[in-house]
Amino acid sequence: MGKPRVLAIGAAVQDVFLQGSIFSPHNTVGGFMEQFVPGSKNDVEQVTFSTGGGASNAADTFARHGFRSSFLGRIGRDVAGRAVMEALHRDGVATKEVSLDDKQSTGYSVLLLAPSGERTILTYRGASEIYNLRARQLAAHKADWYYISSLAGDFASLTMILRYAHRHHIKVAINPGKDELRRSKDFKALLPLITLLSVNKQEAQMLFSGDTSLQLIRQAATQVPLTIITDGPQGSVASDGQQVYHAGMYQNVPVIDRTGAGDAFSSGFTASLIDGQSMERALLFASANSTSVVEQIGAKAGILTKRAKLQSMPVVARPLHP
Repeated sequence: MGKPRVLAIGAAVQDVFLQGSIFSPHNTVGGFMEQFVPGSKNDVEQVTFSTGGGASNAADTFARHGFRSSFLGRIGRDVAGRAVMEALHRDGVATKEVSLDDKQSTGYSVLLLAPSGERTILTYRGASEIYNLRARQLAAHKADWYYISSLAGDFASLTMILRYAHRHHIKVAINPGKDELRRSKDFKALLPLITLLSVNKQEAQMLFSGDTSLQLIRQAATQVPLTIITDGPQGSVASDGQQVYHAGMYQNVPVIDRTGAGDAFSSGFTASLIDGQSMERALLFASANSTSVVEQIGAKAGILTKRAKLQSMPVVARPLHP
């Protein structure tokens, strides 16, 4: 059996990170505000250029896992677009059907990093606003799995991808964005076409009713074979339809930058399952991948390889319906 073929579909952007004491929060009557005065000129201590975007980040996870990884999205014919493509190619990600937009620029984000690792993000979606994907682009990749990140609410493209995957027996993992989840009725109608749903607790509550992750995942398990729900410091829960798996935090590490942590978790979990690993191992790798990413600036620098040495992490499995 050859290497798994995984196509990541969604956003790719150019990121620039600005670090400086000016981004440190301070107390005000209303809570916290950034120490930034409109009209002023302020110094920053460090500037870091990187690339990101949910699908671009996931494609790198799959490539570093040893899969035949491809990326499908939309970028502009500009310097930022070239940076995105070069970063993907360095990790061995194929990009043969990427759409090049002659009118819109490549998506671009400016991230203001506080010393705590928290960030304020200024985002221009650009070419990632509307995808207008076509079936011929999917056919060119011959994938075993699709991994879909946010498509900025482009339901025409999302529906086409899922129906194509269903017809051609391709498994689908999805980490949807808010623009998809806001149309909860439309999105829920597509759940029978999805293999793996990856969301955080707040996102899960946009689709299902419940106060706890366990209540939410029990509902999700009736419609999707595999589900993972993350809940920040509370850890995560996952289900394979028979068992529910509870995992805590991997390690308590100094957070440098949280950008891409969610993408690293979701794609890491997906990669492990594609590789035939157990749910427990998938949760361990996902948590380790996310932890590694927050220790460095940028969404990709900390992405782990398949052979990375992992620390132990307790995962408790119980019947989904006791």
